[in-house]
Formats: sequence, C-alpha cells, structure tokens
Amino acid sequence: MIHPTIATLRRLRLTGMAKALEEQQGLPDCDRLGFDERLAMLVDREAVERDNTALAQRLRLAGLRQAACLEDLDYRTPRGLDRALIQALASGRWLRQHHNVLILGPTGVGKSWIACALGNQAARDGFSVRYRRLPRLLDELAVARVDGNPARLLARLARIQLLILDLCAARSYVESMPFVGLD
Repeated sequence: MIHPTIATLRRLRLTGMAKALEEQQGLPDCDRLGFDERLAMLVDREAVERDNTALAQRLRLAGLRQAACLEDLDYRTPRGLDRALIQALASGRWLRQHHNVLILGPTGVGKSWIACALGNQAARDGFSVRYRRLPRLLDELAVARVDGNPARLLARLARIQLLILDLCAARSYVESMPFVGLD
C-alpha cells in the first residue's frame, strides 16, 4: 500500500515527502510515532528539500566566480578589513534597504572574493543574485541594443536584488571600445 503512495507523492512532485516516507519504512521505531508526528516529519522534509532546491537554483543563477563564504574570511591577513563592517554587510540590511556597496582596494586584496562571499550570503538569505564582470555586461548591452531590445535586458537586470559588477579589466576593455555617439 505504501508504494502507490510514494509513486503518487513523486507524481505530485513531493519528492522530499516521498524520500522521507521511504526512509520511515526502514526505521523499526517509526511505528511507535503517532500520525501527527510522522506527518510533521514528512512535511518538514519536503520543506527542507524545497528550500535546498531553491538555494541551489539561486546560487546557480548567481554565477558567482568563486565559491566564497564569509565564514571563511581570514582577518589575520593585513588587508585593512573591518570585521564589524563585514558582519554588518553579512546581515543583509543594506540589501533590504536598497543601498549600494562599493568594494574598493588595490589589486590582489580580495575584492572579488569578498563580493562573491556577500553574494553567496545574500543567496542563502533568499535574495536573487547575479555576478557579472563589467566587460561581459557591456557586451550583453551592446547585443541587446543591436537586437533592438535593450529595455528587456535592463528590466531583467532591475528585478535582480543584488547585482555584483566586477570591474576587473574594465578599464582596458572600455579603452579598446570604439567611440559610439548617443544620438
């Protein structure tokens, strides 16, 4: 009788519940649990599965260049990082208030890594995130302009809650571009 139920759960795309029910079948003490407890376990598992799937999708779509995590930030290296400021940024308050953050510093201090770590934290907190190097974004805008629909790209970018623009190599890229008038 359980196998058709598991198949139905999978058909309904309740894979977390299906996995949990299969696991419950293998536990000898599971019969001692009441209906409410077993149902709560199934529902909790489904919620966790969906949350994990949503996070994986947010991280995939973010396109973060590095798998950076704020918890791994090394403050021992003398880079002038303010631990309190990093913790404040990690809270995401600036995102909820629609503020911008500029990460400035000399080459090699970890600006891109910190930006990716903030993006990772934002994705874990439920925000939509995209990472783009400025030259790539400028190419996308140029293609959209040629295709006659830059407004669509701009509207898509405007829906993103955290857009990380990495200016790496931007100066040489911009200097190599032909001058285009804005008629």
